Amino acid sequence: MKLPLPTSRVVLRDWRDEDLAPFAALNADPAVMEHFPACLTRAESDALAARIRTRLAARGFGLWALELPGVATFAGFVGLTVPIFEAHFTPCVEIGWRLARVHWGHGYAQEAARAALAFGFDVLDLPEVVALTVPGNARSRRVMEALGMRHDVADDFDHPSLPAGHPLQRHVLYRKRRP
Repeated sequence: MKLPLPTSRVVLRDWRDEDLAPFAALNADPAVMEHFPACLTRAESDALAARIRTRLAARGFGLWALELPGVATFAGFVGLTVPIFEAHFTPCVEIGWRLARVHWGHGYAQEAARAALAFGFDVLDLPEVVALTVPGNARSRRVMEALGMRHDVADDFDHPSLPAGHPLQRHVLYRKRRP
């Protein structure tokens, strides 16, 4: 399996320079960023995209740009990443997604995440993939559950990148083992 990773309705691909403006727009949307500490400025969004591109090139996997053929050339990202913080479940590979609000509710995140999981298990030979979010992020949790990921309350943790007492500090962890 190599890029682009297509499914019937989505393509996971390398990033392009023309993805930066729509990426900045979704990172500036308060609804998209509801479960993150803050919206991103254009400069912060561009810096994040640069880090994503660098890690993708270095590892051969990462947070791929999400294209919806015939709908949107850039709808967000979906993919696999290695968390840079330490927790009881690291080192690990995490699956994640962030889509522009206009593309929510159509099953795109789930479809693209299934392709990313297949890449992780079939190509990278990962024994497990994790996903994490804040407890109140019902949309992402539904995607995790639809992917067959399992939540155990004993795995819940305080995200070490957020200060003690921050309203988004508590996170839930979902796991999926290789079939």
